[in-house]
Amino acid sequence: MLAVALVDRTGSGLWASVSVLYFTYVSGLSVAQVGTLAALAGAVGIAGAPLGGHLADRLPLTRVLIALQLLRALASLALLTSDNYALLVTFCAVGSLGDRAASVLTKLYATRVAGPDRVRYQALNRTLANAGWALGGLGAAAALTLGTTTAYRWLLTGDALSFVAAALLTLRCAEPPSPTRTVAGSHTPEPTTRPTSPWRDRTYLRYVATETVLFLDDAVFKVGLPLWIAHTAGTPHGLAPLLMVLNNVMVVVLQVPLARFGATTAAARGLLIPLSAAYAVGGTAMALSATTGTVGATLLLTAAATAFTTAEMLHATISWELSVALAPAQAQGTYLGVHGLAQSAQRSIGPLAVTAAIAAGPAGWTLFGAIIALTCVIQHRTVRDRLARPSLSVPPVTVSEQ
Repeated sequence: MLAVALVDRTGSGLWASVSVLYFTYVSGLSVAQVGTLAALAGAVGIAGAPLGGHLADRLPLTRVLIALQLLRALASLALLTSDNYALLVTFCAVGSLGDRAASVLTKLYATRVAGPDRVRYQALNRTLANAGWALGGLGAAAALTLGTTTAYRWLLTGDALSFVAAALLTLRCAEPPSPTRTVAGSHTPEPTTRPTSPWRDRTYLRYVATETVLFLDDAVFKVGLPLWIAHTAGTPHGLAPLLMVLNNVMVVVLQVPLARFGATTAAARGLLIPLSAAYAVGGTAMALSATTGTVGATLLLTAAATAFTTAEMLHATISWELSVALAPAQAQGTYLGVHGLAQSAQRSIGPLAVTAAIAAGPAGWTLFGAIIALTCVIQHRTVRDRLARPSLSVPPVTVSEQ
């Protein structure tokens, strides 16, 4: 699965940092159309997270992952076939659905395999994944020097092929043990109570709502920075993929060391305070980048990327630990599927949020960072009482031998 993460993210690195530029210069879309496309695709992708979690408690995890990887490959290749706006939205939506479902299942696989070492596994997984992002970003930066539409199309093709390779690698992965399914004989009594539902768990739902805001760093790198650079006079367009590379190099170098500070549930919650500061600094640096010349803007955008990357690493550790710690062991798939709604919703809300910040100018970025910083404080308080109580417990789902 670590090899899958490396291959998958290398392909994604080829595409993520140039997708906005592809739709702008190859498909001929306006800024508003690009933002709307990303938002609509993200809205459809919201269904992928709970769907993935639901399937994970009922079907073999690796088989579902393989199917989702192939679906993502087909959606990427389909983008090459048309510049029609409706079709582009449809293809992106299908890819987003598969992406969000695969993300939840990959996290659940790691949780089941790693057990109490899940924070370290998460750090290793993100290190390799971001190494892939960095490799892909360097490839994208090199391709952009050609300045041709063919180069953009090859980058998209490489992304699709990475999903095919990931599916082939997943074939070699063993099926992890599942606490939600037990094999029963003919005399095994049926469970008398139903598993706990995350949809009736108000604390978890409030936690997921705050997570939607904290995941906005993803939109900053995929939409906000490229568009801000593209529409800021004097800032070289090639800076966008280079900042993506910086983001991934930092994660490769620092994710594992930083994970030590969130090795326990209480420690992970405590990291929400420095996380708040990182978001505030990132928003301020983005705002100031519009008030200076080319060199100053480049330095400030680099500082903003550094701050948002630090926030990304801290939040990855916090989110991984709290999302599992707040979920009953016997309903992890369903709970993590609901938690996945946060990142899925961000895929829809995020592009709109960052394009609104861009439209509002420097003040917009300052407000953007301040809102996320405040949300960190709100989440810190939201989970306090729940983490002080024993975990919920529910019976496993019994599966007949027949």
